[in-house]
Formats: sequence, structure tokens, C-alpha cells
Amino acid sequence: MTENCRLIENRELQETLYHFRVEPGMDLYVLPRPGYQKKYAVFSTRFGSIDNCFRVEPEQEYTKLPDGVAHFLEHKLFEDERGNVFDRFAALGASANAFTSFTQTSYLFSCTANFEQNLQHLLDFVQEPYFTEKTVEKEQGIIGQEIKMYEDHPHWRVFFNLLEGLYCEHPVRNDIAGTIESISRITPDLLYRCYNNFYHPSNMALFVVGDLVPEQVGRQVEENLSARNYKTMGAIVRQYPGEPDKINRKRTVQELVVSEPILLLGFKDMVAGNLQGREKMRREILMELLLDILFGSSEELYNNLYREDLIDENFDAEYTAEINYGHTMIGGETRDPDQLYHRIMEAIAGINKKGISEEQFERHRRKILGGYIRRFNSLEFIANNFLALRFKGADLFQLPSILHEVKREEILAMVEENMDPDRHAVSIIAPENQ
Repeated sequence: MTENCRLIENRELQETLYHFRVEPGMDLYVLPRPGYQKKYAVFSTRFGSIDNCFRVEPEQEYTKLPDGVAHFLEHKLFEDERGNVFDRFAALGASANAFTSFTQTSYLFSCTANFEQNLQHLLDFVQEPYFTEKTVEKEQGIIGQEIKMYEDHPHWRVFFNLLEGLYCEHPVRNDIAGTIESISRITPDLLYRCYNNFYHPSNMALFVVGDLVPEQVGRQVEENLSARNYKTMGAIVRQYPGEPDKINRKRTVQELVVSEPILLLGFKDMVAGNLQGREKMRREILMELLLDILFGSSEELYNNLYREDLIDENFDAEYTAEINYGHTMIGGETRDPDQLYHRIMEAIAGINKKGISEEQFERHRRKILGGYIRRFNSLEFIANNFLALRFKGADLFQLPSILHEVKREEILAMVEENMDPDRHAVSIIAPENQ
């Protein structure tokens, strides 16, 4: 065991996670899964679409970015002087991918053989950027077509129309890919500026899971990074606009080519952004319990709405609590969006009068805990969710203990605090020519 490694153990899950601190400040997590054929790795940076204004200490001036830089950078890293990175993963028998969210960018692969070579390939291409005027111009055309395609994607539009309704200033209201105008302002110099700061190892983390020897993985990653002679970097200071309590727009209706309308109802949470680590995770768990009690498939409301053809099996209710924003979203395809809206609002308004029984509370708590433990069979679930929570200062392994300690009374408090009728908005996609 090297000196820079500590063990994170969870007896309930019967898991032992190895945490290495790799110079110059990168976190490496290795979760051994003896007997598993599949191996999975995800290499993430805390750089997402909302990080569009920043400085690096001791700088005083902020750099303002056009929308879409994080997503553009993700695309560009998959092309280097040797060609397409995906082809080289495929030659090693691996499946590779990447994604950009509002708060992070991640590069990943899964394989059953050649793990060391694939890991080396992941580390190399993410840490060896290659941008030229010609390749950037080419990518602007490719991403421009992607942006146009999503302009007519009903589920994409209903989602971002709702975010635009909920938020007045926060960049979460802007499309992750940016606009055709904003990406036209991206240059190689700008990409290198963002890369050199946000892709410094101290702003990144790597999670590896499978039938692996942690010390071997640790040595491989340490050797790869040490050969690059990184210098210590100052802290990244992100700047976000002030977001008022009020919503931006109550109702948005857009007509598109769909067979049935889509309704998405949202509530803006003004508390989540002020919480850190375990408290933020606790709030997420309380909201997951509340939404499952209100709208879960085992409850009377869900089954009545389903029988009345107001919802289908894709109806969903979820809560998001990020580093400096939070919201709840409820909805799906429906024959009558206005009727579904009123039924949802009635259920929320009536939960305090109706209350939550101890049996109901325990049943949903067991359901969520059981679902969490089952999902721990998925290597992708563990790795992706661990890093997403780690960037928020929380620990995925603490979820069972938090679930055991939350109280029924806390859930009802979430209704008044987090589902205020004055901070809700509605987004509807309606069939054209109706």
C-alpha cells in the first residue's frame, strides 16, 4: 500500500474503495470487483456548460466564455494528429464515449480485455489536446448541425423551455451545446485557455472499477501523470450571475411535430445552492422520497392518472440539487396537459392535509434503498454517480446511512420549502396545427 492511498469502507454495501491522491492533486478511486469480466473507467473534470465566467488565482480579471465551450472541447479531444480516438479504442476491444453536463465533462470506456492499454489510451488522449484553426472550423460545422437537430427535438425543447421559464439569469437556462452564434466565437486559443485550467489534474478525478489490483492501477496513473511535469495551479474561481427568487416565465407553449402533447412542470429551489456535501445529498434523498410518495407507480394517484390516459409509463418526477442551483421537474406525454397540470398541483397542495403514514414512509424508504443496492451491480452507475457527487462534496457510499436517519416529518417540510406555487413554471410541447 502506497502512502498516498486511503481506504473507504462501507459495511452495509460490503465494498472497499481505494482512494489515491496523485500529484499534482488528482483524485483516483479504484473499486475492486473480483470475478467481474467487465472493467469500466471514467475520467472527469469539473467543467460544464454553466462554467462560462472564471479566473485562476492570482488573476484578478475574469474570462467570459461564449456558451458551448465545455461541450465543444469534449468533441475536439476525440480528434488528434493521429486521427479518431474512437477507432483506437475499438482496435483494443473497448467501447468509449463522453458526455458534457451543466457541471462536468467525462470521458469513459468499458472493456473485458486490454484494460491497461485502454486506461493508458484514456489518460493520454484526455491530457494531449490538439486544436488548430482548421479543425475548430470543421467542428463548428458539425456541432452547428447538432444544435439545429435539437431545435426540433420535443423532449429536449420541453426541458430547456422549462429551464428558461424557471431561471432569469443562471446559465443553466442555456443549451449545453450553445448556439450557432456562440460557437462561432470559439477559437483554438480560447480552447487551450480553458483546457489548461479546467483540465489540470487538480480539477479532475478518475474512477476505475472491475477485477483489478488497486496498487497496479495507482502506479500506472502516477507514472502517466508524473511524466507530464505538471506545475501547481491556483484555485479556479467561478463567477455566476445573481439569480432572483422569482421565476422568469410562468408558461411556455411550443408547437412541434408530435403525436401527443408533452407537459413538464417545474419548481425552482432557492435553498439547494447554499448547501454543501452531506446536507445537499440529504436534501436530494428527502426530495426523492417525497416525489416517490406523491407520484410513484405504487401510489393511487399514478394509477388513476394512468387509467385515465393522462400519463404513460414514461411519466417521471425528479429533483436536481447542484453546486449553486436546484429544481424539481414532473411530467411526460399526456393527452390533456392542462388537466394533468391541475392534478399534479392538487396532489402537491393536498399532501400536507393528507399526511404521510409511517407505513407509507417506510415502504418508500425500503424501495429507494433496495433500488440503490441493486444499481450497485452496475459499474457505470457506481463510477458516474460517485464522481458527480464527489464534485458536489458528497459521498455516494453515505447514501444508505442518510436514508436510515431521515425522518417522516422532514419530508412534509420539503413541500412548503421546495414546491412553492409562486416559484413554479410550466412547459408544454403541443402538436402542430392544433
